[in-house]
Amino acid sequence: MGKRWIWMFAALAVWILAQGCTEPSADSKKENSVQAKQPVSQEYEAVAHQDKAAAQQDEKKEAETGSRQDHGTQKEESTKILHFVDVFGKKYKTKINPKVKKHDYDLNAFSRKGGKLFYNGDARYASRLGVDVSEHQGAIDWERVKAAGYEFAFIRIGYRGYGQAGRVCLDRQFVDNIRGAQAAGIDVGVYFFSQAINEQEAAEEAEFVLKNLAGYGLQLPVVYDPESILDAEARTDDVSGSQFTKNTRVFCQMIEDAGYEPMIYSNMLWEAFEFKLARLSGYPIWYADYEPLPQTPYHFIYWQYSNEGSVDGIEGNVDLDIELLPL
Repeated sequence: MGKRWIWMFAALAVWILAQGCTEPSADSKKENSVQAKQPVSQEYEAVAHQDKAAAQQDEKKEAETGSRQDHGTQKEESTKILHFVDVFGKKYKTKINPKVKKHDYDLNAFSRKGGKLFYNGDARYASRLGVDVSEHQGAIDWERVKAAGYEFAFIRIGYRGYGQAGRVCLDRQFVDNIRGAQAAGIDVGVYFFSQAINEQEAAEEAEFVLKNLAGYGLQLPVVYDPESILDAEARTDDVSGSQFTKNTRVFCQMIEDAGYEPMIYSNMLWEAFEFKLARLSGYPIWYADYEPLPQTPYHFIYWQYSNEGSVDGIEGNVDLDIELLPL
């Protein structure tokens, strides 16, 4: 009987997490959770209207930018083909989009020591290290993080659950993290983990972020982080790349209109097969790739180079990042 109840509670916990938030207190539920059908500002309509014609053209003229076939891992510049691997080592190839800005970083300038990544020997750029965190890291000693040599942080402000309810939730450590990091002298940006299926939901997410940023200053961008759920059924499973691009434009435009700098979190799979990058060219990229060197040919400012970092002041693994600063 005891084991049966344990399994029932475990199943209930998994279901609750899929919907978006663990059960908050009665007082916090009203403030921290928003249902997907809540009325929102109509600011997104202008961006959605601008996107309509471009999206129709994309759907008619753009074939998949690459075929997902097994090949090597090196760039074939002569044929404009990029070979790359995902986080599981699966191989892909894609056409390199000539309309999208490329980075000019010297890949030989990257080096690693003691779990840290460095960029040296290129007089055009300086670099600095940072982390990105959420409630999953628990309480953080930000003074120790700063002393360990990390100068910036992207802090999760909230997320939408991947279940059908799609509830929008505040990260439980957001307030403590942003206050603690800034008190320690660490530059801060925020990110929102999105599971929006349309422009209206992306606008809800932007409004949620802006509401919860009230009273805080930021030194770094507000990041839109749409991701695929690889190990479970998710509400975004059937969302097209064109729709993800529309959602991203709506979110970023609303953030920019509110006076913040928007940025997009991406990886090589999304750049190859999801995002219509040419339509997002006005926004900087925070690029994720755990290979020894970045595989993308496209421009990025931040590189999330590890999801298994160890940093004094943070318990357990943490994502590590490097910012490349033009001189």
